[in-house]
Amino acid sequence: MDVRAKRARTADVAREAGVSKTAVSFAFNSPERLSPDTAAHIREIADALGYRPRTVTKIGPQASTMTIGLLTPQELSVNFANPFYSTFCGGLASVTEDAGYGLLFVSPLRGSLMRAISRATADGFVAVGLSEDHPEVEQIRRAGLPMVLVDGDAFPEHGSVESNDEVGARTAARHLLALGHREFVVVGIEPPNMPGLREYSPGPTETVASRRLAGYRQGLALGGVALGDERIVVGASSFDGGVAAFRRIWEDELRPTAVLAMSDVMAIGVMWAAREVGLRVPEDLSIVGFDDLDVAPHSNPPLTTVHQPIRQKGEESAKLLLRMIASPDLERPEHKVLDTRLIIRGSTAPAAKATPAAKATPAAATAPVAKAKPAAKATAPQPPAGRRATVR
Repeated sequence: MDVRAKRARTADVAREAGVSKTAVSFAFNSPERLSPDTAAHIREIADALGYRPRTVTKIGPQASTMTIGLLTPQELSVNFANPFYSTFCGGLASVTEDAGYGLLFVSPLRGSLMRAISRATADGFVAVGLSEDHPEVEQIRRAGLPMVLVDGDAFPEHGSVESNDEVGARTAARHLLALGHREFVVVGIEPPNMPGLREYSPGPTETVASRRLAGYRQGLALGGVALGDERIVVGASSFDGGVAAFRRIWEDELRPTAVLAMSDVMAIGVMWAAREVGLRVPEDLSIVGFDDLDVAPHSNPPLTTVHQPIRQKGEESAKLLLRMIASPDLERPEHKVLDTRLIIRGSTAPAAKATPAAKATPAAATAPVAKAKPAAKATAPQPPAGRRATVR
């Protein structure tokens, strides 16, 4: 079934709401000309149908706004607390600006993504972290707009861009096993539609968090280590989220020798909180992040992490969306998976009680290793030369 053919129109909303098409237009463009109850009723019907009004005057045969929307399930204030978004948006904007398109940031309006989309004037959307369990995902799909999903579920009618999260996470886990670690905790990312969740709860299988967790578990299983749910702590993907997560780990009397964090900012928060209780990194606790943000080489010690091409992810999503806008009848939009690789720096070391045999498991030599580039302006003492393990 062609989802795009089901796009709701003004006449559909008018019929379902029992009003004229003019009243529907007034509800979105001149609500003061209707009673508050009538305007609210029309908008409620429109949201249920996935209707998106045209709220700007169009010019030219293409009726284009020359604007691309960036759609996020979280509020922008939450997103911009994580440097991932500034890097991603830099890549996105570099392509949209070259093509003459503006960039519109769209976050939930009064808790509703659909309400935000209905008021946005854009030719298409890049949606970050939108998973199938989001309550409005079907409405968004029925809106009939070109859309590229980043780090979310891949639907046939929409393009998608993601990193090979599972492979990257598996490589991180095997790196720590090769160093002799056997006591692990995973610091995970809370679901975007469940802010404040602190205990791990299985969710959709096609999310960044679920793919990374699957990779960690696969990697640890290769070393005979089973990761129980009690050793997974979730929180906001921010520095404060990492601090809070490690404090809960310590309060629960878990004593890991290694932490696998699903984002660099959380990993750096864990690092800070570990020192707060007297632990040394990496002598007492090894930490691996995920992202390879610009700040990672400058943490103290420099952070071992899984590199994903964040800026490229923004660039590729913009290119794909522009192709979809230019070719609206494209039947099979592209789905891209970008490579990851492990960057070894100073936040990981052999486990204190590791045996010589444990320090040299075969997992340590599964990929070629090259020198890491030194930081240009490090604010912390430089570590020994790092290594890159290329994931294939």
